[in-house]
Amino acid sequence: MTPVSVTHALTGGPSRTYLMRAADALASATTTYAVPLLVLVTTGSTVLTGLAFLIEWVPRIAAFTVAGSLVDRWGAGHAFRVSNTARTLVVAVTAVVLLILPSTGGFSTAATLVFGAVSGLLAEVSFVAIETLGAKASRDMGSQAHRVQAAQTGIDQAALLIGPLLGGLLLLAGPTALLVVVALLALTATTLTPPTKAHTHPTDDARERSSLRTGWTTLRHTPALVWLVGGLAASNLATGVLQASAPITVVHHFHYSTAAVGSVWSAAAVASLVAIWISRRAIDRFGIWAVGASMAALVTLACLGAALAPTFPAYTIAVAAVMAGEGAMTVVLRTLRAHAIPAPAFGSTLAVTIILVLLPLPLAGALIALVPADSIPLLLLACAILQGAALAVCFAGLRRHRSAYDLPGHRARASASESEHVADAR
Repeated sequence: MTPVSVTHALTGGPSRTYLMRAADALASATTTYAVPLLVLVTTGSTVLTGLAFLIEWVPRIAAFTVAGSLVDRWGAGHAFRVSNTARTLVVAVTAVVLLILPSTGGFSTAATLVFGAVSGLLAEVSFVAIETLGAKASRDMGSQAHRVQAAQTGIDQAALLIGPLLGGLLLLAGPTALLVVVALLALTATTLTPPTKAHTHPTDDARERSSLRTGWTTLRHTPALVWLVGGLAASNLATGVLQASAPITVVHHFHYSTAAVGSVWSAAAVASLVAIWISRRAIDRFGIWAVGASMAALVTLACLGAALAPTFPAYTIAVAAVMAGEGAMTVVLRTLRAHAIPAPAFGSTLAVTIILVLLPLPLAGALIALVPADSIPLLLLACAILQGAALAVCFAGLRRHRSAYDLPGHRARASASESEHVADAR
């Protein structure tokens, strides 16, 4: 890399996007974990804790109906800055309100629930914006696009690992300390965003292409994207059932403490980070499709292993293997998605794909609520079989439509390989 390219990377290239994503992701992960825990600590009610989780996630999913349009119309950088600025203000106001109100009581609980809902909505707007910026950086990298996606996926996984730990520690000092740190993270994300002007007068063409209808149309007319979304949705259902059932499995089936649940996901997060790091080099050597298909097989087998695990250590290893495979597969699928979605309508199409991919998560929670605890292993087994079948069809479809996402370097390597085979045959 030349000195000029190094300077560009540090000032306006992927590195700046990584820092923006890190601050934003850590603020979101800390808040997502802390809001239900804050409600539990202040009220002692498991019902209100579950309600807090629901109230936090409903606006998150609803946010994608407008987030893509906002990003396409006004620009990803501007949308990212505005959403994090708004989140900083919301967090600051909530901190003041909780400082004034008694630590327990209906008003403080209501303020926390409102904060969770609004913060969750803003978090998803900023996510679509930073994902759009990351996709642009990925496309600019050409055959090295997967390296950008690996870095971004690693940042997200690290935030999921650090966020709950940070939230738990900060809550020991009180809700105000937690909210101050989240506000500082959101403000950091805002200040790191390069100065850009919003498209204050979007053209009719821009308005037309920045809608969910346009995103849905783009999805339907991009077969590779349809296969990709279908595979991700089926995988999310199995992973969602695994995550939602983990406390029940660990505490009631294996008779371990609630602390052991955290140890399972800590091990899984570490395994995922290692897999993401390895995936970059594996894709360089074996190609993106081969790595994706291999990880899909690993995820399916590991999910089957988690359903059939006879002991807690075996269950922990299986869950870690699931999340490791998910981490590497996410690098593959995000790279393909960045190249399969047309750039002009990226935000709107991304929003549609995220809505479809997230819908299985509430379904997973509903299934766990309806199925008796003793039948959860059978439910997970069925989801793992469905996941394996869906991912097999997904990657078969992606292989047939590889012209929609093949990277320049990978095409060149495939052509060179074919030439070598022809020469050998001669």
